[in-house]
Amino acid sequence: MDISTKSTQAPPPLPQPPVTEQKRAVRGATRPGDRIFLGLSRGSGILLLAIMAAIAAFLTYRASLAISKDEGNFLTTFEWNTGANPPVFGIAVLAFGTIVSSIIAMVIAVPIAVAIALFLTHYAPRRLRGPIAYVIDLLAAVPSIVYGLWGAMILVPYLTGLFGWLDAYLGWTGIFSWEGGAPRSMLTVGILLAIMILPIITNVSREVFRQVPQMHEEAALALGATRWEVIRMAVLPFGRSGVISASMLGLGRALGETMAVATVLSPDFLIHGSLLNPGGGTFAQNIASKFSEATEFGRDALIASGLVLFVITLLVNGAARAIIARRKEYSGANA
Repeated sequence: MDISTKSTQAPPPLPQPPVTEQKRAVRGATRPGDRIFLGLSRGSGILLLAIMAAIAAFLTYRASLAISKDEGNFLTTFEWNTGANPPVFGIAVLAFGTIVSSIIAMVIAVPIAVAIALFLTHYAPRRLRGPIAYVIDLLAAVPSIVYGLWGAMILVPYLTGLFGWLDAYLGWTGIFSWEGGAPRSMLTVGILLAIMILPIITNVSREVFRQVPQMHEEAALALGATRWEVIRMAVLPFGRSGVISASMLGLGRALGETMAVATVLSPDFLIHGSLLNPGGGTFAQNIASKFSEATEFGRDALIASGLVLFVITLLVNGAARAIIARRKEYSGANA
């Protein structure tokens, strides 16, 4: 071969970095409609972040005005007296009640909701799926004040027998000891919240289980698995992220519920060792019951408690996102 020919040959092209789907989509946005949609979606995301930052700034500013004049420890004081001179208030009881009632609601609601979702998607006859799903959707649309009235007039009186049974057999633990009186306690609040969040978790979990690839279930059946083994090996792993997301939606409602809790709870600013004795409080219930009659300083104090609830909600959702990110292989998008 001629030497001059070799010298004039162009060098081989350098390998280019792979083009991701997102970059390809942005490059492909050449039509006016694509560019408009890209700008609107990006602007919506930025607007959402700006709104969240504005809410956090407002809560922080108003909370700082109240906490700076608080003579007690805002995090550990067992009192709420913003009208005193000097004012003394704290969120210890409210934080305890909010977390305990939400945990009770989740412990009761999540297993029942998952069981109902599995029944509707894998066990129930076709003629029963529609009516049961309709009733669950109807429960999700009931206003919280209706749940509160039902809880105060129907649930509370009928819990007397349950509280007596728990006191007789589990009262020795201290957690389920009952000194009598109306059953307007943290356990009552937890049961009512569980009923309220049950439709949300059930509906989302049902839709997630319906998205399980049919080939996964058929492959398990072909290998000789029973129906429960199919659910355990194919359905539950695939839907784990969705169930966690549904649970976080229910937890968000449980943390922020106001009127239903205020209707069935006898609030006080003491932390009771027993879940059956009346008393306690939650952030949302305290804000709803005191906001209308509070002074300007009292409203700032209530806003300070709302800031704590805001932070708790962000932490819970962040933890849920971290859990889901660890299970990406089971998400529907990656199936």
